[in-house]
Amino acid sequence: MTQQKILVSHCGSLPRPKALLDAMKAKLQAKQPLTGDAAYDTLLAGAVADTVAEQVACGIDIVSDGEFSKPGFFSYVKQRLTGFEERPEAKRVMFPAEVNAFPEYYADYFARAMTGGAVAPVVPVVCVAPVRYQGQAAIAADLKHLTDAIAAQRKAGKEVTGAFVPACAPSGAGDNEYYKTEEEYFEAVGEAMREEYLAIVDAGFQVQVDDPFLCDIFVDPALDETQKQRRAGLYVEAINHAVRGIAAEKIRFHTCYGINEGPRIHEAALAQVAGHMLKVNAGAYSFEAANARHEHEYHLWETTKLPAGKKLIPGVITHASNIVEHPELIKERLGRFAKLVGAENVIAGTDCGFSSQASYKTEVHPTVVREKFKAMAEGAGL
Repeated sequence: MTQQKILVSHCGSLPRPKALLDAMKAKLQAKQPLTGDAAYDTLLAGAVADTVAEQVACGIDIVSDGEFSKPGFFSYVKQRLTGFEERPEAKRVMFPAEVNAFPEYYADYFARAMTGGAVAPVVPVVCVAPVRYQGQAAIAADLKHLTDAIAAQRKAGKEVTGAFVPACAPSGAGDNEYYKTEEEYFEAVGEAMREEYLAIVDAGFQVQVDDPFLCDIFVDPALDETQKQRRAGLYVEAINHAVRGIAAEKIRFHTCYGINEGPRIHEAALAQVAGHMLKVNAGAYSFEAANARHEHEYHLWETTKLPAGKKLIPGVITHASNIVEHPELIKERLGRFAKLVGAENVIAGTDCGFSSQASYKTEVHPTVVREKFKAMAEGAGL
């Protein structure tokens, strides 16, 4: 009997090449749209082709476009949805419990990494009008670039097992000042994002619904336990409403803590999140499992049963360090999950993306990302 190799994937975002960053920054500063420009589209298409080729060369089986078209996880939403207004004067503190505990560290951290070198500032947005989807041209371009890049690899005789496209969960759109209730708001955002989810699936790819905000709920000092459970339920309901009718195997769900390198003491335990995560109608679940604050949590799967037909995509390399994990360690990490839920139900993944913002200052250097990918593929092969 021959055992099939555990497949290898990642969370989506990757460091963008400098030429693309320069062109994107110029467009954003001039307040020009990122679609409809033939020269820019050619540059973007070439960058996507290059990153897909590099992923394949590193041993990634299930590839993405690197989220190269998106200025950032937050900012792309307001470009693809109507009804939102920027509030530059509003100060939104990310990870408040963690930042309040280590203010000096995070003041330095955000300046030199993460958002520090972003091509566009991260500006809070607020819903002030009906939410509608307006990203048809942008998602069509994304899907064409990825389709063409994969076709080029296959024409060259390379194997590409599958591909996915990340898309924001309803919880990530912004604050609400228009809809009467949170339920109405999240349902409206989910209905709008559904158009993007459907487009991805119709193009033959998996859609990865990204919801780091699910983990944030359980360390939010403004919420009591009842409020935490209610809000988590709202997030899950909004996703399930948005993906209704889509086959679960076409959906990946990703949640994480949103911080790269830091103390990370004030983060939710996987045990707090997993019950809600597994209620999302997805075929595979991606979560952090490689960093030093969370690696031990694989024990949760000793008592938590993975539903039939579902898969886990645990992070076996971290986005929080430039140390390249040894293939033997990756083998051990994958082996723990394989023993608990079955090797056929495990896909090797990353803790989070390596460039959630289009930035000149990615925390893990692009050359190191490549080596991490190679190590992950080697460990999966072992």
